[in-house]
Amino acid sequence: MRRVGIFFLAVILVISLCACASEAVQPQEETPSGILSAFTATDLQGNGVDQTVLQGCRLTMVNFWATYCSPCISEMPDLADLAAKYADLGVQIIGLVSDAQNADGSVSDSQVQLAADIAAETGANYLHLVPDASLSGLMGQITAVPTTFFVDDAGQQVGGTYLGARSLEDWTQVVDQLLEEVQ
Repeated sequence: MRRVGIFFLAVILVISLCACASEAVQPQEETPSGILSAFTATDLQGNGVDQTVLQGCRLTMVNFWATYCSPCISEMPDLADLAAKYADLGVQIIGLVSDAQNADGSVSDSQVQLAADIAAETGANYLHLVPDASLSGLMGQITAVPTTFFVDDAGQQVGGTYLGARSLEDWTQVVDQLLEEVQ
């Protein structure tokens, strides 16, 4: 009887470990390739933005972040430096504030103000957007922040999806590699 209990405990443990591993990989594999080919959003000042913001840029880094996320906020100065370093090469950064909406989908003015304050305090002077319903499919796939991916000027994903914060040096290596892919 005791062996049966140990056997079932081992089976449950194996199943649990396999389930966790597959979920950890899942967000990287399921990000739709053309998710930014058509979208609308507002920036932190309330101005409307759509997919035309991608035009003229060889590569756009899309960085999902949240106002409660210390790693997100910590990497923002490096992202600002990255944006400045690559601006002349047709690279831009867009931050998407993942927690700027209320549960009913309406925009939270206090969260938008907090996001604007964080962007100003960190020197993250690149474009930050508050997603709307047109980005809900993508937002539903973001399971951790920061999550970052890159798109070309048509909104097609280039390269993989990156979970977690990185240093300026690490992002530089990623951008250099991806610029070679979009040439």
